[in-house]
Amino acid sequence: MSNTIYIGYDFTVTPLQPAVEILIAELGYAGFESFVETETGVTAYIQKDEWRSDILEDIQILDSDEFEITFEFNEIEQVNWNAEWERNFNPIIVDDICAVRAPFHEKFDTQYDIIIEPKMSFGTGHHETTHMMIQHILKNDFTDKTVLDMGCGTGVLAILAEMKGAKKLEAIDIDNWCYLNSVENVERNNCHQITVYEGDVALLKDKTYDIIIANINRNILLQDIPEYATCLNAKGLLFLSGFYFDDIPAIEELCNKMNLKRVDTLQRNDWVALKFQKE
Repeated sequence: MSNTIYIGYDFTVTPLQPAVEILIAELGYAGFESFVETETGVTAYIQKDEWRSDILEDIQILDSDEFEITFEFNEIEQVNWNAEWERNFNPIIVDDICAVRAPFHEKFDTQYDIIIEPKMSFGTGHHETTHMMIQHILKNDFTDKTVLDMGCGTGVLAILAEMKGAKKLEAIDIDNWCYLNSVENVERNNCHQITVYEGDVALLKDKTYDIIIANINRNILLQDIPEYATCLNAKGLLFLSGFYFDDIPAIEELCNKMNLKRVDTLQRNDWVALKFQKE
């Protein structure tokens, strides 16, 4: 992949938050692969082969009156992703219990210490949705549970679930970069109960889990929740994120049809993470 040509977009955003987080999420849905937050906004990268002239047509926040967003873009060859992340990836600590850091950061005195080399994958813990999913995992009992991390990104959620005592875990992502990155991070954190797969919901056929974690996006969740419900054991837990507060009614309506009852809600800015239990 070293010779892959990318298109880099430099976005200047005022005010920065929550606009940058929303912008990153919408660009991710449009096919952008990597994001580096800057002092003035964010730089987003997409492979030239995946780029098209109207790529920003469906990025709704660009039409918002609440934020001023300008951009310029150019062609880039041989991006040094590790150098980009080292310059811009800061460690985070969630609820004083769990640290998420890169290999070049010093170890924190926390109960859980997760080392992530994010490369081009989504899920460092910085985004509200990943942060809240970490909080959900910290709050709940994973001892001896079978767990699915759907749309695993960097694998950070599956890694924490194993650290919390899960006995058998599967992590799935449709993106090859995420699959490879999750494999690396699972090994880096000395996890032995996690199996990583590249694919989509079709891989869930005839499988069952005690807990399912899915931090993806609204449209994919609305498409795949029935499959999650089928795979979930009685009294099993389903954790969902990757969508906004205003999306709760649509998500909850479908979950209720699948005999899933909402039992907990977390919110950061406009993002939410919901916990459902199978009745």
